[in-house]
Amino acid sequence: MSTGEGGHSSESGGAGGGEKLLQLDLAYPANEYMELTLSPGGEVVCGVVYCTDEVSRSIVLRKSLVHTTLASEVRVINASCVKSRKRIGGETPGGGGGGAAAEEGGTETKAVEEKRGVSSTAPTAAEIESLSVPLPSVSRRALEERERRALKLAEESLSHINRKASPAGQAVFDRLLKACNEVSWKGTSIIVLHQIRVDPPYGAGDCRMIRASESEAAARLHEGSLERVKKIVAAEPSS
Repeated sequence: MSTGEGGHSSESGGAGGGEKLLQLDLAYPANEYMELTLSPGGEVVCGVVYCTDEVSRSIVLRKSLVHTTLASEVRVINASCVKSRKRIGGETPGGGGGGAAAEEGGTETKAVEEKRGVSSTAPTAAEIESLSVPLPSVSRRALEERERRALKLAEESLSHINRKASPAGQAVFDRLLKACNEVSWKGTSIIVLHQIRVDPPYGAGDCRMIRASESEAAARLHEGSLERVKKIVAAEPSS
């Protein structure tokens, strides 16, 4: 690593160098303003490091925007695409520091920077501070609870799939589940609200009550439910 004027520091080493051996959180510290040169085209991007991810080898940069209603731009970069990286220290307002950055032992002129599409003016301390935000605290218990809920939903979704049923039967099941909520498989038959059974080939004429009603009022209620199920079964699937 070489250090130039104005508090700028330059580091080389991308996919072909020692980058793979470095931990991303050490090579790209959070809330650090950095300039990255990307391969293969040599594109230069700048921004404050918001976070990194070791699994995907990703770096997330945050950059403020002007002349727009958006507060900032977020960009995700794969570490293997980084040819070189450079930490840029913020200038204090009215300060005299911040000359051209030294890169690979040479002084980069303003004309070269403009040709590369990079501003030669380093961000001020206020600009960096506006982008640098502390990472929120993460509750392990909340994450575990969220994982349990996700697994439960996944298991419920899998229980709704019957490999023994025909595609038409699965489509009827999905429509009934959306409308009635309490729907399950029993073999290749569909059980709705624990009262109605829909047998293959899953037509309106294949819907019947599982057991007789105990009273006349219950019979009328169940008959209404049966008619509703028949309409759902007979309905054309939505595209």
